[in-house]
Amino acid sequence: MAEILTPDICIIGAGAGGLAAARRARRLGAEVVLIERDRMGGARLNTGSLPAGALIAAADHAHAMRTAGRFGIASEEPRPVARQVHDHVRDVMDGFAAGDSIENIVALGVNLVPGDAKFIAPNVVKAGDVTIKARNFIVATGSRPAIPVIPGLDTVPFFTTDTIAENIRKLTHLLIVGAGAAGLEYAQAYRRLGSEVTVIDTATPLSGSDPELVDIALRQLISEGVRVRPNVAITAIQLRSMGIGVTLGEVEAAEALDVSHIFVATGRIPNLDGLDLDKARLRQDKDGKVTLPDSVRTTNPRVLVIGDALGGVSNNSSALHEANAAVDRALSRRSGKLDHSLLPQVVYLDPELAEIGLSEPMARIRLKDNFRVVRASYAETARARARRETQGVAKLILDPAGKILGAGIVGRGAGELIGIISAAMAGGLKAGDLATLPLAYPTFSEVIARLGDAYLRDTTPQSTPRPRFGLSRMLR
Repeated sequence: MAEILTPDICIIGAGAGGLAAARRARRLGAEVVLIERDRMGGARLNTGSLPAGALIAAADHAHAMRTAGRFGIASEEPRPVARQVHDHVRDVMDGFAAGDSIENIVALGVNLVPGDAKFIAPNVVKAGDVTIKARNFIVATGSRPAIPVIPGLDTVPFFTTDTIAENIRKLTHLLIVGAGAAGLEYAQAYRRLGSEVTVIDTATPLSGSDPELVDIALRQLISEGVRVRPNVAITAIQLRSMGIGVTLGEVEAAEALDVSHIFVATGRIPNLDGLDLDKARLRQDKDGKVTLPDSVRTTNPRVLVIGDALGGVSNNSSALHEANAAVDRALSRRSGKLDHSLLPQVVYLDPELAEIGLSEPMARIRLKDNFRVVRASYAETARARARRETQGVAKLILDPAGKILGAGIVGRGAGELIGIISAAMAGGLKAGDLATLPLAYPTFSEVIARLGDAYLRDTTPQSTPRPRFGLSRMLR
């Protein structure tokens, strides 16, 4: 017999954003239905940052063996075993999956409905034999790999970000199509695990990031033997008896490349097909987006969209932020506006690259000359020197009064350090306040205090004492 449910919120998709929305809605006392057609946890757990992070950790250990000579310890060429590396990645994924298990979600009081969701009216969704008439809907259907149109690509096997975690073989020569964050992270990891790696992109690597920071990260990547080929197109791919043949460039200047495997990392596109959005009265713009500008709202006031389904750049942090905004909007009719200015973006290379707020190129476009940049080098810190990791730099983008508009860090632990900047921005601290933050010594966080010192050195007369406030101001 068909079942009809009438919850406060119906969430479509049990990825990072959907699960976060379900938990928050239950904490606020809402009745929740959660629809999922595949695996709990979505891309974060099954195909995204978690398996990538586990692979990178294995690669870091291999790199440490190879470079131990810098510390007076005999270097040794590592001997990675592909299947055992895969087992390590799978073990990490399985261990983390427990928190997102069906049992745990159901125990929160969430009504879990398996199946494909389709709108049959502006306020009605059907999944299998279940009909859900909810007060509000949150679409958190995630994304899928964007596959470029390359002649011959459909004739050869290739990995995507959805399948690379299942690899159990040594990749002799891996061609990575796409020099974005995922492409470069996997490039360094597989190179450290013994593969020959070539990265191809029709644009520049990490084109949305600060070129000054990208250059430092790329120098390390290239020094380890990764071949990075920017501004080059693949014009043909052909399966051969021994591997895959790839043709680069135009006919007049074509270049042949032989590889063993291909990994397509050219971005992701929202999973909105099959939802019957027209029946929900959701209009899409020319780029396929269904949300209003800087918002989780849509043209149907009952339907909100979060996570990768929004389109554009998304990650776990933004998905959680959007989940909170969507639930608050659904339950209290708040605006549903989004402010991603305090959400860091991190590329997990070695050295890591982390950014928040305005970058220097963005500031030049938006503010012309009405801003300033302050820099500090990792080489100024004791921890970096002790670990021989002095190639990093941190920079602040400031308004004329010292307000922090953005920051970028490239270096060891940048993903952790950018959190200090995020907290400082949220707490209303200015650049000079960073000089007096009570940070441990010696740690990489010393570079944050050095940024404050650099600002004060350039703006404060020597006779004027430094302000004696910092973290305490944030905690008031």
